[in-house]
Amino acid sequence: MLRLFVSSSFLLILISMAACSPPPDPVHCDRSPGNRSCRVTNSYGAFPDRSVCRAAAVAYPTTEDELISVVANATMNKTKMKVATRFSHSIPKLVCPDGDDGLLISTKFLNRTLEIDRSAMTMTVESGATLRQVIDAAAEAGMALPYTPYWWGLTVGGLIATGAHGSTLWGEGSSVHDYVVQLRIVTPVAADHGYAKVRTLAAGDPDLNAARVSLGVLGVISRVTLKLQPIFKREISFRETNDSDLGDMVGSFGKKHEFADITWYPSQRKAVYRIDDRVSGDVSGYATLDFPGFRSRPSLLLAMLRTAEENQELIGNADGKCFDGKITTSSLKISGYGLKNNGVAFMGYPVVGYQNRVQASGSCLDSHEDAGLTGCAWDPRLKSLFFHQTTFSIALSKVKPFIKDVQKLVELEPKALCGADLYNGILMRYVGASSAYLGKQEDAVDFDITYYRSKDPMKPRLYEDVFEEVEQLGLFKYGGLPHWGKNRNVAFVGAVKKYKNIEEFLKVKAKYDPVGLFSSDWTDRLLGLKDSKDGAGVTVVKDGCALEGLCVCSQDSHCAPSKGYYCRPGKIYRDASVCTRLTTR
Repeated sequence: MLRLFVSSSFLLILISMAACSPPPDPVHCDRSPGNRSCRVTNSYGAFPDRSVCRAAAVAYPTTEDELISVVANATMNKTKMKVATRFSHSIPKLVCPDGDDGLLISTKFLNRTLEIDRSAMTMTVESGATLRQVIDAAAEAGMALPYTPYWWGLTVGGLIATGAHGSTLWGEGSSVHDYVVQLRIVTPVAADHGYAKVRTLAAGDPDLNAARVSLGVLGVISRVTLKLQPIFKREISFRETNDSDLGDMVGSFGKKHEFADITWYPSQRKAVYRIDDRVSGDVSGYATLDFPGFRSRPSLLLAMLRTAEENQELIGNADGKCFDGKITTSSLKISGYGLKNNGVAFMGYPVVGYQNRVQASGSCLDSHEDAGLTGCAWDPRLKSLFFHQTTFSIALSKVKPFIKDVQKLVELEPKALCGADLYNGILMRYVGASSAYLGKQEDAVDFDITYYRSKDPMKPRLYEDVFEEVEQLGLFKYGGLPHWGKNRNVAFVGAVKKYKNIEEFLKVKAKYDPVGLFSSDWTDRLLGLKDSKDGAGVTVVKDGCALEGLCVCSQDSHCAPSKGYYCRPGKIYRDASVCTRLTTR
């Protein structure tokens, strides 16, 4: 009865509600007498290690001159600084300054479109402008940014700093930073130069290759100039097939279709191919995209969904997860994955629409305060979805054997990955090689996996070992590169050694911020500049650390032996170390 009720909720939750409470500002300061401390979090309300990040103050500059003044004052006082964005969608602790005395610099009000040059096909915006603002402003000028992430609630500075991308192997690739032709960045300098300096980096300047994916450790990006294209239309269809030949198909499919991607449901043995290409502007169609996962959700239904998943985890109900996963994926299929042929309803494929109307969405941000009756599905103020994200890019030459290994795991544990279907399976996007020092090293496929996270960090998950083995297969056996703005700590173990130009990046970092005012203990460990106190780099070694991806287990205590989970080798990747549930030890 409960399973049926929750399954109906999954269907209902895909039906839109137009209004919701907008996401909170990720920075909150206590203004009570005698207390001037601030806290910063991400949009999900929890960093991978669940720590609380504090700062002494936050600055909200509204112009580049104000930004220069803020950086100069902090440099003069040797204050650690970090940049915060409006919605703070990066999962790792890139926004956290060291200690409690740092300064947060929010780009919330640095969000203007500064210049549009139609002859040069460029647009200059402040770094706090959201992707949606860029898309809309470009369209008004008859232009388009060709490839972007699918979620429009990212800021330009944030998505560039973390290497965010869409999906293509065409042109310059799908990473937005590869369409940056100039940027301005404010960095610390010595007293005789006024403590802060604006550096303008244009195409051809080797330092631009460091600033394009900077992780926020070089300074504050103030302005970005993007290379655009004339506005165009796309024709989109989705085709569902058995995944038996997925490994063979993945390479050729990405080269055949400009905006191709694949959504994979391993436990259902299905793959959904996005057939997506440019078409002439004469082709009829004014479609829009409103992806169901990015719409507002009634808070009551969110609570029901979360309670249902918690109960399934509690009693080990894998069948329930598989059943609900099929309902979720079927509902998405029926809805056309949020595409609407005429801007109102989905009526079948193909769907044709202008680039600005079908490339990204995020309608849960278009909202007025409704006292929490609705919200984005991950809103931490509600009893909402709470999840891990594991995201890595595997070189095209290695994708087929990785897929085969995951399929072998599913043969051994057919229900193990049903939990990913509740979050729309594994999204596979194509990412081109980049000249950015911390960008993709070669053409690759990005695997984006979202799955259940417990509110209790010491509570193991259903099929904990299989998800961990997939993670370690991708990152270690096949050398996957982590998405800098997502992932648990283990994704960054040894990551910088996979970037051939890491030393060039570190040289620019030393030149722009020699004292490390924009660095933190976390980013230093991320970049291999120092180990943690226990010598474990980005990992945190303690009891239960593997349950949250803070470490790769090396002893039983890193799992949950009191709950029957012990550290054991992987099922097919024997070099993996995963938390496995044993009925007998």
